[in-house]
Amino acid sequence: MVGSTVHDVMTKDVAAVRLHTPYKEIVRILQERRISALPVLDDDGKLAGVVSEADLLDKTSGEEGHTGPLSGLRRRSHHGPKATGLTAGAVMTAPAIIVNATASVAAAARIMARRGVKRLPVVDDQGRLVGIVSRRDLLRLYLRSDEEIREEIQRDVFMRVLWADPENIDIEVHDGVVTLTGMLEQRSAIPVAERLSHSVGGVVEVVNRLTYRFDDTEGRPTFRSVE
Repeated sequence: MVGSTVHDVMTKDVAAVRLHTPYKEIVRILQERRISALPVLDDDGKLAGVVSEADLLDKTSGEEGHTGPLSGLRRRSHHGPKATGLTAGAVMTAPAIIVNATASVAAAARIMARRGVKRLPVVDDQGRLVGIVSRRDLLRLYLRSDEEIREEIQRDVFMRVLWADPENIDIEVHDGVVTLTGMLEQRSAIPVAERLSHSVGGVVEVVNRLTYRFDDTEGRPTFRSVE
């Protein structure tokens, strides 16, 4: 398949808590797993929200004279519901910012950037938690070798989708920058080749130098001379 989805890069071994999970148990899991947030599931196993260190600190900041390990990390006063919450359901942030497992990696990156979050719970079409994806997971794609990237573009973009003869296309990849040269049959296939190549995991940029045999974008073919 052309392009990488969230399912391809997400972490599947996800720690989660329930609505009734006690405050101290949440802290313990965060410490043991060395993570900063946990998905919260309802009684049906569907995602109800997310509880983070920030949510927990909202409670500690509302406790007078608190001198525990979380004190001092947040100085502002807070006397809302989270300040008195004793369970995940009481202190969590809801609704959670999520992404579907079938979404593209680029879509997940856009959500993270737009919403200012470092990770996203991943759900299936029924809203069930199936994983979690972080910025680090997305960046891992850029560790792919140039040869892996070149082979995927040749196989999945030009041979499987565009049905192009690989003998007519040259694909060079250097540090994730892809340069496409050669000739396609139709002009309309050129932007498709560029877009699909750019969607391949690990691609940083695409330099498009492709040409075409005939122009199919004007309603009727206009043949172009080939030197």
